[in-house]
Amino acid sequence: MREINILITAASRRVPLIQAFMSALKKLGIRGSVVTTDMNNLSPGLYFSDRHYIVPLTSDPAYISILKSIAFKERIHLLIPTIDDELPLFGQHAETFLSMGVRVAVSSRKTAEICNDKLRTARFLAERDISVARTWLPSENPETKANYPLFLKPRSGRGSVGAHVITSEKELRFFEEYVTDPVIQEYLPGREFTIDVLSDFGGRVLSAVPRERLVIRSGVIDRGRTWNNRALIDFGAQTATALDIRGPANIQVKWHEGRATVFEVNPRFSGGIPLTIAAGADFPAWLIELRCGRKVKPALGNFRDQLYMACYESSIFLPGETLASDGADSDTAICALGDSTDAPEAVGLELHHIGAKRIRI
Repeated sequence: MREINILITAASRRVPLIQAFMSALKKLGIRGSVVTTDMNNLSPGLYFSDRHYIVPLTSDPAYISILKSIAFKERIHLLIPTIDDELPLFGQHAETFLSMGVRVAVSSRKTAEICNDKLRTARFLAERDISVARTWLPSENPETKANYPLFLKPRSGRGSVGAHVITSEKELRFFEEYVTDPVIQEYLPGREFTIDVLSDFGGRVLSAVPRERLVIRSGVIDRGRTWNNRALIDFGAQTATALDIRGPANIQVKWHEGRATVFEVNPRFSGGIPLTIAAGADFPAWLIELRCGRKVKPALGNFRDQLYMACYESSIFLPGETLASDGADSDTAICALGDSTDAPEAVGLELHHIGAKRIRI
């Protein structure tokens, strides 16, 4: 293909991921644009893409229609969802996007729903003989319940929000009431790793890169290192295959006494993906090549070992006139897409990009 245009949703703080896709296009010598969306006009990622759109919450009934309209307008070829809430939606609508020429790098709705539910994840993997943290509901009473410490967290959640180490029955009773819809897990000893995985669109695992999470801040890696450990690599590939992962995923595990145990799986790019890319596993470039119809050979173990990453804060400064409107002070614009049978339904949209006037489409 002569051109590949990429749409990345929920830009938020994902500046390195956006930049990685832009760099991959340049490295591959492919013309194209990277377009982003977000619901918040102060999301910094918006201002690092070629163009960006302000969109409603994923829960809005028009969300998928709006994304289809953006994809149609921008001639998008590859769509990268980035947050848990939207993964089942994109998994459900992946085929309709594909009929528009848009390949969504996402697993099926079934896979997304399993991974978004920590209880279902544990039961699904246990049934397939994959080592996973024992997980149960507060109403259940397994023998392990009295073996403190335990780990309690929301059944569906992200970023370590609502996650607590439980050291006594008093704490357990409190947090069972305090946390909405919780699950309880055995507390796993050992070193914590995220295994970044990429599978092709047929489900074949192309790469699995273990990253040790040396320092974690708000659920996201702050300092870490790669570890080229064959047992962890094979374990990540085995877990991804069992879940039928398509595109990116990150598998969170504890490593103890030479054994890996899963405690969470997210079928999307991880916050620590810049380390994996820097180590030579260029997931964005491989996804672009796959979208171009090129063959990408599995590269398990082909990445730099013991590469360290230390993160720091950075800021951008935005004159008020460059900000995309949050919709509170603007009229809704109608996206009229003509009579083409390939065009999605008309929805309200506005397009903004830094340094440009507001453009209605």
